[in-house]
Amino acid sequence: MNENDIKLLKHQLFLARSEIKNLRQQINGLQHIYQNDVQKINTAIQSFQCDGCKLKNQQQISTVNVNNGYHESTIENSVSFKPIGIIRSIFPEKRAVPRQASVASRLVSRIELDPTVFNNPEHSFEGLDKFSHIWIIYHFHRNQAHHKAKVAPPRLCGERVGVFSTRSPHRPCPIGLSLVQLEKIENSTVYFYGTDMVDETPVLDIKPYIPQYDVPFKFNEQFFSSREAPDGEENTEPTATTSGQCVSNATVPNWVTSEKELTVIFNKNATQQLQELAVDKIFTEIHRRHNEK
Repeated sequence: MNENDIKLLKHQLFLARSEIKNLRQQINGLQHIYQNDVQKINTAIQSFQCDGCKLKNQQQISTVNVNNGYHESTIENSVSFKPIGIIRSIFPEKRAVPRQASVASRLVSRIELDPTVFNNPEHSFEGLDKFSHIWIIYHFHRNQAHHKAKVAPPRLCGERVGVFSTRSPHRPCPIGLSLVQLEKIENSTVYFYGTDMVDETPVLDIKPYIPQYDVPFKFNEQFFSSREAPDGEENTEPTATTSGQCVSNATVPNWVTSEKELTVIFNKNATQQLQELAVDKIFTEIHRRHNEK
């Protein structure tokens, strides 16, 4: 066996490994699709009701009980919303999605408004381009309702805290809220920077970010005028009077602001793929250039 034969065999081995890697990725993708389909079928079976059961539930929802002189409504599973549009992002699966929008602050995604929501969808965005940032309220449609009272954030290394003290997507009502930077608006499509949503995420609402309302402040004396400006005419910055000062009044737990680095452990298959892609060399070069600055 000469040197050319050895090179040919190495090349064929590399191609075989690449094909195996592609097949594994396809299998993993099919497994995720299968699991999602099973979850949807289970949800449909569990939520299935005959006409008689639906009528009975509607009667229970509208029932008002009088207890100790006040009215107590018995409402269960009565809230439903129709999405106003969907988010288009580069993340087809939730595993690759950044945990916060600020992590991918230069990544552009878009909201495509459902044309059936308004007769003239583009009219609903009139004036929104005057704001630099917007709130997006959306549905974690890839997550089932999570009814555990405690979750384990990554930064707590396995320690559990109450779900309402975290931003975990696993919640009893899987609703997401992200603050993103508005890039542009074209007809009925909104482009924005900062993505932490999977592709085709249903959007429930869009609201402008207004610092004087959304940033918590502590007021030593009278800070704002007692008269509020009309909607759309608010100042983007708080206006202080000569007799008062504005101080941030927001606090968070230490584990939220901790700069502790998290350890990532790769399995053998991932390690082999990283070696084939020479990722270690790429990160070493990036680290070297960073240290030279």
